[in-house]
Amino acid sequence: MEKQDGHNLRVVLIKDQEDAKKALVEVGTDQPGSRWMAPKAVHRVIRIKNLNSKAAVILKQEMLSRGGEAALSRGVGNFSVEETDCLLMGTLRQYDELRKKLKMQPFGLRRLADEIKEVLDNYDKQEIRTLRCRDLSLTLGERTLVMGILNVTPDSFSDGGKFYDPEIAVEHAHEMVEEGADIIDLGGESTRPITWNEEPLSAAEEIRRIIPVLERLVREIKVPISIDTYKAETARAALEAGAHIINDIWGFQRDPKIASVAAEYDVPVILMHNKDGTEYQDLMGELLAFLRRSVEIALEAGVKPDQVILDPGIGFGKDVNQNRIVMRCLRELRSLGKPVLLGTSRKSMIGKTLDLPADQRLEGSLATVVWGIAQGAADIVRVHDVKETVRAVRMTDAIVCSL
Repeated sequence: MEKQDGHNLRVVLIKDQEDAKKALVEVGTDQPGSRWMAPKAVHRVIRIKNLNSKAAVILKQEMLSRGGEAALSRGVGNFSVEETDCLLMGTLRQYDELRKKLKMQPFGLRRLADEIKEVLDNYDKQEIRTLRCRDLSLTLGERTLVMGILNVTPDSFSDGGKFYDPEIAVEHAHEMVEEGADIIDLGGESTRPITWNEEPLSAAEEIRRIIPVLERLVREIKVPISIDTYKAETARAALEAGAHIINDIWGFQRDPKIASVAAEYDVPVILMHNKDGTEYQDLMGELLAFLRRSVEIALEAGVKPDQVILDPGIGFGKDVNQNRIVMRCLRELRSLGKPVLLGTSRKSMIGKTLDLPADQRLEGSLATVVWGIAQGAADIVRVHDVKETVRAVRMTDAIVCSL
């Protein structure tokens, strides 16, 4: 090839320190040098809520002195506000130096130093972990897992009660496992928005719907069964019948007893963000605060930290544009340091974007799954169309793992 003028410049994709180390080694840096310089190549922006103004002034001065930046409310400068939000901007090296200095400062900055370390460690955490599902187990972190949806309801938004008959439901579960489902998510109550203003389904009726199907699934298939319920009574009945996971669409914040039930049986829990209404001052901030509280409730009840999975709740307590914002910001969920389940399959966000009914939303659903995996924020995807999703997941995993 004929030599070209210039230096063939390009912007290099650096997501984390591992990417930085690889890039440094490629240009000839030795191993000690790459380890030292890698934190300088990774930039992070952290938003802090409700920071004391005196603390904020010190924080800004310390970050500026290390070459970083801190954006504060204008009112901090003239002392017209007592608290401010803060946007910290810096490299991992700058944050490391900042935290050492904050450890010697007043106004709660010592605690803030620990919180900064925790959120940065969580965000960049890459680990393989095992979910203990009673007599079964699941490995998270090696590949994206696929959860197949099995609704035994007469009024499901996506299948119109197609699997309400127990015999047909069991047959469909077998089919999903054959197609590659790692988990079957069994639900007996429709969560379509139109039902939210109606009388809630009783626990007794929910149990009546799911137990005959659950008992057969536990005997006949060899993947974990999760129960989609927010009711403690239903959860207990399902766990007594052999269920392996509790999937609560209210993140343990609707029925206060369900967390203790999950802890008693020592099963993994999936905690989803939800809300009555769609009014937000800070969508992602409030979503993460809700999930943090859900984790606290779980741990206080005795659920083990490594048995908690989080779900941003696409389609719940959010309008179409808010759902898109959450999808765009999915990676922020890594700040909480927990595996993430993404459930977008056939949701109204897709239907309204593409102007398609529920049974024609496959391509849109696959697009959201691929996006979630690429963002590093989809350890498990919850879907109706297992076969097609498994193929899309395997392809996406192969691309992501090659980076």
